[in-house]
Amino acid sequence: MTKVGILVRTAVLALLIFFLARPGAFEALFAPLTKRGAPPIYTQANLLYLALNHLALVGIAVLAAAIVSVALAIVVTRPSGEEFLPLSRALANIGQTFPPVAVLALAVPALGFGAAPTFVALFLYGLLPVFENTLTGLSTLPQPVMEAARGMGMTDRQMLFRVELPLALPVILAGIRLSAVIAVGTATIGSTVAASTLGEVIIAGLLSNNLAFILQGGLVVAAMAVLIYDALRWLEGRVAQPSAS
Repeated sequence: MTKVGILVRTAVLALLIFFLARPGAFEALFAPLTKRGAPPIYTQANLLYLALNHLALVGIAVLAAAIVSVALAIVVTRPSGEEFLPLSRALANIGQTFPPVAVLALAVPALGFGAAPTFVALFLYGLLPVFENTLTGLSTLPQPVMEAARGMGMTDRQMLFRVELPLALPVILAGIRLSAVIAVGTATIGSTVAASTLGEVIIAGLLSNNLAFILQGGLVVAAMAVLIYDALRWLEGRVAQPSAS
């Protein structure tokens, strides 16, 4: 990333934090978007609290999806687990088969309203990108490196943790990055089942025909998605550097 890019991202991060901490300072900016004296800033809940809840829900769901997906990919890339590849791929595809709204509708009767059904939807939706990337990373390792590791007398366990996973890590992180960005946007629908996310701001704007609320929620979610994308992409680059050198 260029210096200009870094400065832009830093400015976006600073502006985002300032807006979440003191949204009232932006009242004049959003006032022209309201009608009939409607409030320009969403005040029914603290925006910083909603943003932190949103990020926490996304982080936990993506972490859980990453652990399960990487574990499944490791199993099916071992000789003893190759026969389970179709089943594992079918499990990872569940989240993509059913839209998140459908998952929420099915999960609410069992789990009730709140964060739990939203977590399930985000978890299922995040499995496929990480699984497929991990599968690709572990299946396309350079054979000379694998043969050299085997020639050094490494056990299967040592090869997995010292050679295979470190080499595949940049590709795995790319899958996690995709899963995280998708989850940031998808988490907004959690507010339809009473989860405390930034979707609450967008839904309030839609119900009251308040464009200012819709824009606030949308811009904050978009800014978080871009910043998370850039942060994980930077991490991928840092992880890949030793492998490339």
